[in-house]
Amino acid sequence: MDLVFFNELQQSLEQETNRKDDIRNIVKELDRACRKINATLNQIHADPTGPVPQVDFQEAKEALLKLAQLIPENEFYKYNDLWSRTTQQVVFLIAFKTYLEQKEIVNIIPIVEATLEVKVDIHNDLNEFHIQLEDILHAYISLISELSRLCINSVTVGDYDRPLIISKHVKDLSAGFQILNLKNDILRKRFDGIKYDVKKIEEVVYDITLRGLHNRNKRIISEEEEEGEKDVKKKQKEI
Repeated sequence: MDLVFFNELQQSLEQETNRKDDIRNIVKELDRACRKINATLNQIHADPTGPVPQVDFQEAKEALLKLAQLIPENEFYKYNDLWSRTTQQVVFLIAFKTYLEQKEIVNIIPIVEATLEVKVDIHNDLNEFHIQLEDILHAYISLISELSRLCINSVTVGDYDRPLIISKHVKDLSAGFQILNLKNDILRKRFDGIKYDVKKIEEVVYDITLRGLHNRNKRIISEEEEEGEKDVKKKQKEI
């Protein structure tokens, strides 16, 4: 048998290995960019009533554009598993930033496309490098988890209005997911976990409502009454 066949096969294998190594290196760059953005956005949990942290997606965009140049035509799904988790993360970060700025859950597809300059495959018909529709759904599920955390942290700094707003938004988003017939096992399992985040938020809202903290006027009166009781006790001690 002609050994040329095996030489050509070895060259092809080496080329494939080198391509995967190059992809992994760029994915690491994208992952580093995501960690920077995430660390900055997480500052909102320390100061939920403060300004929205300013973040820049330029590094993430550049990494995705370099990644797109490495993928041969019509071979997107051959390598997609190497970066799918990281693209889900960057889409989530865009969704979280958008929510903090607009204070509502919106269709993030046009925002993702404008921010990253990469198309979202809405109709599952793109052969070029793109963001999968499943990545958008994963991002929304991650957003629900992040909002449940923000809900709790808002209460700790005395912001009793935001949890009620978050509760409504999360319930609307959860209801939207219930319409979907999810075939993807990972996506379906993650969606099943939403109920725990929804429950956390409901418990916070229930406690706020039970204590009357959602009513600003009642809250002010309660604080004044508490101060009055302290003054009375102080005078009684002096007597």
